[in-house]
Amino acid sequence: MGMVVIAFFVLLLIGIIGYFIGIYNNLIRLKRDIDKNWSNIDVLLKQRHDEIGKLVKVCEGYMKYERETLEKITKLRTEYLKADSVEDKKKIDGEISSALKTIFAVAENYPDLKADKNFLHLQQRISELENEIADRREFYNESVNIYNIRIHQIPDMFVARMMGYKDMPLFEVPEEERKDVEIKFEFPK
Repeated sequence: MGMVVIAFFVLLLIGIIGYFIGIYNNLIRLKRDIDKNWSNIDVLLKQRHDEIGKLVKVCEGYMKYERETLEKITKLRTEYLKADSVEDKKKIDGEISSALKTIFAVAENYPDLKADKNFLHLQQRISELENEIADRREFYNESVNIYNIRIHQIPDMFVARMMGYKDMPLFEVPEEERKDVEIKFEFPK
């Protein structure tokens, strides 16, 4: 009878340890999914970065009076490359998106630019990349949301605390980007 009780407790202990190992492995997988999803966003942002350089070159010849916007995009591209943290990259990404909206809106006033094949191709390519980036942001936020929920649920929260896991921020649009794009024209006198 004593061996049966010991065997029962050993099997129970093995079951509990296995259960916590499963929780540990799932939390690791969720954390890695977040990293993977951010990397997927980063790849698209790099592609957009490359296309923006071409777009600026095409626009420079036409948009003589929009120098400030073009310079801002060029500056933001450089800042993005130098950014170390995900948070910095998110912030700069938002600023680039806003500047691109301005360029595409202003382009409406330049018929020759709107008719330029290179501009149209780059505008379409950047718009496609923006849509893909939005989709990837959604995947990223879904992964972060699942992770954040799991690290607060019992018994996962005990393992998460032992691992030092904390909430991760969602990819959110800053308040200034929710406003309409301000378009101003400065023509020489």
